[in-house]
Amino acid sequence: MRKKKSIIFVIILLILTNLITFGLTNIIAIRLDDKVIISDRQYRQLVDAYEENYKVMEVKEYIDSSYLKEVDDKVLMDGQLKGLVQALEDPYSTYFTEDEFEILTQETSGVYGGIGVIVTPGEDNLITVVSPIEGTPGERAGLRTGDKITKVNGVEYFAENMDEAVAEMKGEPNTTVTLTILRSDKNNNSHTVDIGITREIIRLVTVKSELLENDIGYLRITSFDEITYEDFMKELDSLKKSNIKGLILDLRNNPGGLLNICADIADEFLGKGDIVYTETRNGEREYLKSDRGMIDIPIVVLINEGSASASEILAGAIKDHNRGELIGTTSFGKGVVQRIRDLGDGTGLKITVSQYYTPKGTNIHGIGITPDIVIELNEEAEGIGPEFLEQDNQLQKAIEVIKAKIL
Repeated sequence: MRKKKSIIFVIILLILTNLITFGLTNIIAIRLDDKVIISDRQYRQLVDAYEENYKVMEVKEYIDSSYLKEVDDKVLMDGQLKGLVQALEDPYSTYFTEDEFEILTQETSGVYGGIGVIVTPGEDNLITVVSPIEGTPGERAGLRTGDKITKVNGVEYFAENMDEAVAEMKGEPNTTVTLTILRSDKNNNSHTVDIGITREIIRLVTVKSELLENDIGYLRITSFDEITYEDFMKELDSLKKSNIKGLILDLRNNPGGLLNICADIADEFLGKGDIVYTETRNGEREYLKSDRGMIDIPIVVLINEGSASASEILAGAIKDHNRGELIGTTSFGKGVVQRIRDLGDGTGLKITVSQYYTPKGTNIHGIGITPDIVIELNEEAEGIGPEFLEQDNQLQKAIEVIKAKIL
């Protein structure tokens, strides 16, 4: 009797085992010695993946077996991924190698070794200067918005390999890098010039303020980095303690930066309302809203052709909410948003994920924001800001407008 019960128990156990095995096979893979049982769905996925990538594997195998020189597999993989992103033909999307991603991380933290210049891929396939960063070797060397960097240390670079050029421009302090610049004058006559620049540790001071005549506060933001909002609040609080009656916000030559930092700063100016909204290719919208009390004093915003991306978001929000007048020249016109992804092995990816729109629904990509008062900077001006007030006619105009509002 006991033997019969044991046999029945074994049969039931086998039946249950088979049921569980065949049932789970539709969900997960089962290993049997040197084989693996997978579901039909998983099998089809593997076949599809093989069919999509067999050409890549075939090329890789042919390189391994026949190419004249030894090739580093990691170099091939980096090249493959760079090519994949470059095929998007989007100048703002890129794959970063380990070295390049480390440099990017340093930039957003506000400290790195280099010359202090913000560049972007131009529509002419040339590396274009958005703006030199104030107080850096790049600014002191005379780099200008719109300059085209054609060579770095004698090596020719184009927009598609801008990241390699940027990596070459960065380096150890007290070493020199030579840039070949293609520059156009106002009559569109072009000439090239070689500029030698000594690298420094770039510690970005992204916000500075000053109290001007008639209790007018001046606040300049040069980029939107991780440290910017904290510095902004310190400078703004300092101006508030001086009982300012009006504020000039200078966003000239501000190439942009982190969207969340820009939104935090916009929150201080707008009261309740939309700061910006983004829209994906599927029409999905995400709104960034302001919900704090606004600074209840007259505001004027200075912008120019070097004001891009996040600085345009801030300027556009202030304009659409009628919180202040914009003075200067038309901004750069970057109205797309990128997302950075850490791939977990030291490399990274940045791709364009959405377009942004000002609160009134304007996308300024490729167009820029036209100021309420258009005024070109004096050609003789050696710089901008209060220290160059006698030459900075845009700032002079901003002071004039603020005075009329507070008197």
